[in-house]
Amino acid sequence: MDATPTPPPTPPTPPTPPAPPGAGAGGLPPSELRRTLRFRDLVVYGLLFIAPMAPVGVYGVLDAKSHGAVALVYVVATIAMGFTAVSYAQMVRVVPRAGSVFAYARVGLGEGFGFIAGWMALLDYLLIPAVAYVFSGIALNALVPSVNQWIWTLLAVVVTTALNLAGVRLAAVVGLLVLAMEIAVLLVFVVAAVVELARHGAVRPLGSPFTGIGAFDFAAVLSAVSVAVLSFLGFDAIASFAEEHQGPAAGVGRAVLFCLVLAGVLFVAQTYLAGVLDPHSPQYLVAHPEAQGSAFYDTAEAAIGGWMHTTVAVSKAIGAAFAALAGQAAAGRLVFAMARERRLPRILGSADGGVPRRALLLAAVITMVAAVWGAEATNGLDHLTSIVNVGALSAFILLHASVLGWYAVRNRSRAWLPHVVVPVLGIAVIAAVLYEATGQALLVGAVWLGLGVIALGVQRGTRGTEGQPR
Repeated sequence: MDATPTPPPTPPTPPTPPAPPGAGAGGLPPSELRRTLRFRDLVVYGLLFIAPMAPVGVYGVLDAKSHGAVALVYVVATIAMGFTAVSYAQMVRVVPRAGSVFAYARVGLGEGFGFIAGWMALLDYLLIPAVAYVFSGIALNALVPSVNQWIWTLLAVVVTTALNLAGVRLAAVVGLLVLAMEIAVLLVFVVAAVVELARHGAVRPLGSPFTGIGAFDFAAVLSAVSVAVLSFLGFDAIASFAEEHQGPAAGVGRAVLFCLVLAGVLFVAQTYLAGVLDPHSPQYLVAHPEAQGSAFYDTAEAAIGGWMHTTVAVSKAIGAAFAALAGQAAAGRLVFAMARERRLPRILGSADGGVPRRALLLAAVITMVAAVWGAEATNGLDHLTSIVNVGALSAFILLHASVLGWYAVRNRSRAWLPHVVVPVLGIAVIAAVLYEATGQALLVGAVWLGLGVIALGVQRGTRGTEGQPR
């Protein structure tokens, strides 16, 4: 469905500067990344970043908001995020480079919008690992209360940063093992829940996770979707590894779509089972908001046993740290790509043996500071989460605009569905989700955007003309 009368040419990339003596360990120029990732590795990074059991933390909120139709919420959310996945698949074919939405907006909208897209994505890629590290610290502190939460958070940062600095291939292998553990825990929950249903029956009506309890309220479902789509944040990081993929660029797009669909299936399955076994009604969760955060764990313990509660908690503790690993790797590649194009300090735009270690270290330091602050500050986690959401969603809007700019405007594509209809619908969905964001998050996003505009103005002034890369 993404065919055009003639395939659009890949835009020219800036010439690679000559390698200084001793640079480019491993036979690669210092501005290039090593192609070591396969399709499976891309999917591993995407699923690690999302986390197979991402709905665990927001299940209670969604159940209360949707009046019990929590599985339907994830069906709709998967479809809604599908528009963004399709737009990523379109643009990665045009620009199979590190940098993701930064690179796409440069060719689709121009240098200025490219910088702003990368700048807004930085807010997401630098802070979403911090959120995951804080989640990991909270879970590990609950399991071992004698060790302070910020110490667990810092330990998770150090371990995953070391793996990222060792290279994308080793990180992908370790990530695969962690992902296998997370999926195994999810399968244990699914099997145990099915056995419980067979032995004792459902607590709620079997169809209620799709129809709700009481009168069906589609407006309530849509309100919950605005929260559920945030469970998918991270699948887009796959596009950041396009330059390290061994196969054709189209394979990266397929990995993005496959990861989204697989995550959607896993999310629907686990929330359906929790929805029919939940001992509390959605009305109870509305009346007791303090119970919403632990609703999934409470359901697992009540229906299956305390061992399931502990197993899920351990899986979330480890999984969150390695979700941050994938996020930190994507952040490092975004910083590397922007520096390589002289949009960030040049020193960050070099790679050592195909690994962007300087960019990774900067991303790790920023993430570590934000994570430790989030672990110690009152409501720090809530503040970090709201800021991340605005950065990611703003970058998604510019992604869809890039599809319109490159295909519909510059190349006059006749493939209206993928190149016009999908990005327009994608912008509408993201705008609706942004509308539900808190005022504080929107304010921080506006301030960050303002700083980006100022930085862009300074760059233009020092270069003389927009788009002059050096």
